[in-house]
Amino acid sequence: MAAEQDSVETVARRQIDQVNEQAGPDAVPVGIITPLSGPGDATAGSLVVRGACLGVEYVLRHGKLPLGKGIRLVVQNDQNGADTEGMQRSAVGGLAKLAMVDEVVAALGQWHLRTTPHVASTAELLGLPIFIENGHSAVTAEQRRMVFRTYFSVADRVPLMLDFLAAQGMRRVGLVAANTVFGLETADTLEQYGAGLGMEFLRFDFDQETTFDVREQLAAIRDFGPDVLINDAVVRTNYMVVEQAAEVGLRPKVPMMVTFGFPMRSADFWRLAGDNGNGIMWPSSRYRPSWDGLTEIGRWFTQRYTDLYGTFPPDTALSAFTDVTLIAKALDLAGEATREALVQALETHEFETWRGPVSFPRGEEHWHHCPPELVLMQYQKVGQSFDDAAIVAPDALSTHTYLTPEQLG
Repeated sequence: MAAEQDSVETVARRQIDQVNEQAGPDAVPVGIITPLSGPGDATAGSLVVRGACLGVEYVLRHGKLPLGKGIRLVVQNDQNGADTEGMQRSAVGGLAKLAMVDEVVAALGQWHLRTTPHVASTAELLGLPIFIENGHSAVTAEQRRMVFRTYFSVADRVPLMLDFLAAQGMRRVGLVAANTVFGLETADTLEQYGAGLGMEFLRFDFDQETTFDVREQLAAIRDFGPDVLINDAVVRTNYMVVEQAAEVGLRPKVPMMVTFGFPMRSADFWRLAGDNGNGIMWPSSRYRPSWDGLTEIGRWFTQRYTDLYGTFPPDTALSAFTDVTLIAKALDLAGEATREALVQALETHEFETWRGPVSFPRGEEHWHHCPPELVLMQYQKVGQSFDDAAIVAPDALSTHTYLTPEQLG
């Protein structure tokens, strides 16, 4: 496992070296602070690096170099030392090096919810603009001047999920949650929002690292008679819950909703979930190959990524790509490669992205945060591709009617 994780970092650094070879001698340094080894999610970090590198390539190919200088990427693996001193300390240390030693003008790539608040606080203290790539609800709501986001938060996705369930008459909710920051934050938000809809929850939390069996908890949820089971597990354990829910008789009779878009990786999803994955629902950005809303920059990115890696790019890579191109454009508008000028440009201009224009107002609901449109998706046939999955909510964007377990057969 260690060798495999090391290879992720090696490949990522090689990709960065390749794009940096095209940078001029005065290229503006932009930092990447992301997991590239264990105990963090190195797969997510590798996708961040892919997206960031393609962002630099796009800027170079389209001849609009920020300040005529281009961009040079500087990466820090935020897991260096995490196994001995903890992920928060290692991530903060990596950001501090980017800010004070590498003197980057901005950073991006922060992925883990457990490290993000600490990294965001440090970026604010050091005056370093940073884009984060995850769904932490509070990190932009705390109204820091240096923190920006183009991805959607837990607080954005929960109303879509539960309003849909309530509209279907589902009010008895079984909930199993991993004890990661994402799992617990999402579960808490679900319960808080669901209370306002008159929902009743039976919730079980479990340790993400040490748990391999939740059959007893799932059996208790089965006996509770739920209208729906919400699977709030992550990475390894999300498929564990899918499999064991079927073993205790919850699936396929009881609908299942998951809290993040792992079903979008269609080949892996059907290989690991099998027939038990049919009917599963999940929240997602309005983003897939057949969507006609992709702009020119979105079409360039998706085609280039597919050419290089053989698959449609996940939104983790898309988000990092977007952040690099935003930084490049803002630097050009700022007229100088300083952090303060960059922040002012980000706050006062509108920027074209894969989904159209975005801006970063200091709003009450979204501060320096411009999330994409969200949809709720459902697989309605075994083996269905992510691109063919049904959009079942909101009504204005739906492509198919929601199918119950009975209708799915």
